[in-house]
Amino acid sequence: MTIWRCRLRKRPVSVRQATIVDLDLVAPLFDDYRQFYRKPADLALARQFLLERFQHDESIIFLAIGENGAALGFVQLFPSFSSGAAARILILNDLFVVPDARRAGIGALLLRAAADYGRAVGAVRLTLSTEVTNTSAQALYEAEGWKLQTDFYVYNLALTI
Repeated sequence: MTIWRCRLRKRPVSVRQATIVDLDLVAPLFDDYRQFYRKPADLALARQFLLERFQHDESIIFLAIGENGAALGFVQLFPSFSSGAAARILILNDLFVVPDARRAGIGALLLRAAADYGRAVGAVRLTLSTEVTNTSAQALYEAEGWKLQTDFYVYNLALTI
């Protein structure tokens, strides 16, 4: 297993692929992430959602851990395919760093872990979407080499009320 490392305010941080054993470390971060996007706090829902992803091998999660064992952030990837490229892609659906650890390189480290993983499994690209108002995340993505797509519109169809 590859482990990525950086320093947070002179303290080491490592990033590694999470497993089901890490569920109770990742779930509170995932719940915080959902609250960032204006969803109600629901740790049980967050835990159940992640448990199902782990049990069915439906996502890949990388977890940033501080030297004291505290979870500082995560990134979650969902495998998919591109018909046009006739190849595997990964959807970077979730990226979150705890507020106290932001602007210290952890988000960049998580993005690099995701990109390294994508290359290792033969994906041709990673793709993500973010809110138009999330300019700090956009700056991070662009600093890490991500390109804003301007030639397609994204549409959604709500299937539930």
